[in-house]
Amino acid sequence: MPKIKHNDHPLVVAKKSKIHGYGCYARTDIKKGKRVMEYVGPLITKKEAAKALDAQNEYIFTLNDKFDIDGSVDYNIARYINHSCDPNCESDIKNDRVWLYTIRDVKEGEELTYNYGYDLDDFEYRTCKCGTTNCVGYMVAEDDFDKVRAMTELAEKKKKTKSKKKKSKK
Repeated sequence: MPKIKHNDHPLVVAKKSKIHGYGCYARTDIKKGKRVMEYVGPLITKKEAAKALDAQNEYIFTLNDKFDIDGSVDYNIARYINHSCDPNCESDIKNDRVWLYTIRDVKEGEELTYNYGYDLDDFEYRTCKCGTTNCVGYMVAEDDFDKVRAMTELAEKKKKTKSKKKKSKK
C-alpha cells in the first residue's frame, strides 16, 4: 500500500476503504456538528475543471459559478472521504471555502462519508458501493433517491419481462 502524504490530521487518518480505494477514518470519537476538515486545493476555472474531469480527475469540487477546487493535490486528505447514501458528514461552503462537518456522532475507527450530491446526468456511470441499507446503487443527491429507485425498478421489470419472453419461446 503506498504511503499517503500529509496523513497527520488530528481527527482523521486515511487508509484502505471497503467502499472505494482509500477513505478517511475517525482517529477518535467526533461529536455531531464538528467541523472536521477543509476540502483544499487550487482554485480553477470552470473551463479548467472541465478539462480536468475529461482527464479523469475525480477530485474536482464545485465551489461557485466561476470556480471549482482541484482537490487532487497530495496535501488534501479530504479527497479520500467517500460518498455514501447514508452519510455521517456533509459539506458546507462558507466564504468560498469548503468545510466538512459531521451530521451525527461518529465513533473512533468509523469511516467518514458524505453524499457527493451529483445530479441525474449520466448517473448510471457513477455506481455507489457504500453498502448501507439506504443505498440506491448510484452516487446521486438524496433529493433524487426516489427517482433513481423508480428508474432502476422499471429497468429491472423490463429485464424480467424480456427474460420471461425468451424462456417461453424455447
